Amino acid sequence: MKLKLTIAAILALTGGHWPANAAAAQPDLSSAIEVDYAKNLEALFKHFHANPELSGREQKTSARLATELRGLGFDVTTGVGGTGVVAVMKNGVGETVMLRADMDGLPVQENSGLAFASTATQADLNGETRPVAHACGHDVHMTSLIGAARQLAARREKWKGTLILVGQPAEELISGARTMLEDGLYTKFPKPDYALAFHVDTGVPTGQIQLSLAEVTSSSDTVDIIVHGVGAHGASPHRGIDPVLVASQIVVSLQSIVSRSIAPFEPGVITVGSIHGGTKSNIIGDRVELKLTVRADNPATRKTLLDGIDRVAKGVAISLGVPDDKLPEVKRSATETTPATINDRQTAEKIQSVFAQNLGNEIFYKQPRQSMTSEDFAYFVAPEQSVKGVYFYIGGTLIENLATAPSHHSPLFKIEHGPAIKLGTEAMVLGALALLGEKK
Repeated sequence: MKLKLTIAAILALTGGHWPANAAAAQPDLSSAIEVDYAKNLEALFKHFHANPELSGREQKTSARLATELRGLGFDVTTGVGGTGVVAVMKNGVGETVMLRADMDGLPVQENSGLAFASTATQADLNGETRPVAHACGHDVHMTSLIGAARQLAARREKWKGTLILVGQPAEELISGARTMLEDGLYTKFPKPDYALAFHVDTGVPTGQIQLSLAEVTSSSDTVDIIVHGVGAHGASPHRGIDPVLVASQIVVSLQSIVSRSIAPFEPGVITVGSIHGGTKSNIIGDRVELKLTVRADNPATRKTLLDGIDRVAKGVAISLGVPDDKLPEVKRSATETTPATINDRQTAEKIQSVFAQNLGNEIFYKQPRQSMTSEDFAYFVAPEQSVKGVYFYIGGTLIENLATAPSHHSPLFKIEHGPAIKLGTEAMVLGALALLGEKK
């Protein structure tokens, strides 16, 4: 009897380390990725990790990405949608497939303990100097994109069609995909029939893939509420209108929208992540600012939540005596907004089948989603674009450490990067080959 070891099984048996002699359903591909990781990709990942750049400021990152892809024979264009990179390889008549990786880091001071941890600082788009770290795994995504590019360029005799690789800026502001589209991604370059992307996830075990046939990530909207009041002495509250009190009541009342306006089994989130007002303990100010994030999985729920925020903010203010000319201002961000990412079912089923055939059924992590994160990959595969998309997750944490793994965006964030990069690379190659079609 022959024993077939899947990637998941190999990693489980070796404590998350990829053995050099690992056998898989595609031994030539797995072995080639293993060799490339040792020779090139590990060093490239450490470079990206130690040199992160903020959203919209990814000049050096995009330049390195472009250099790597040009060296593989891709026709590369930089500066798309700001700092975006588009690389095209035409290989005969066939389907057009786009692989995407995001490039930006976060304004976080890294405290991961890694020998190659970031100590970088950079001025953000507002000119304020911030610490910068790859605290969400975009360095893994870029490294796997280049790894996939290497394997697909070396296998041109096995596929036909057009391959497009995208280095996307400003995913953390959920605006980069939209700016690339506005700058002609689908008009100046071949428009894809299919688009693939993945995200490494600390909540998924190393060596496994989480793949949905429907909703993948939630919509996201940033909403600001400016609460107005009338200033007074803290000892004479009756002579003013306290915006801190009004804002506090709004914060509490916003949760009634989720609990009483949408169906019990319909997910929705309203989080007030920032509240600022006042200057001194004995002064009643005249302004408080709230910053919210709003998440939903379908357009109807999204509208209910957003409409409810406006209603609650103004209703609470009226109930506390705020005059009509000082009612709260509710402002939705025009840039920090994205619809839900929904996989094309037929394409997702095909990718799922390809993964199962080549990596084994044990590769799939079948736990339900644990959070309502968002992704502006949604813009690339929105219904009006007629591009069939699949977005999936690659495990980033040893299974025994799942319960204590630091969250994404945490200063402590770190990934078991070797297994994640190798599996991410192999998954992207397998998916691309399945969608491009075999050259005969």
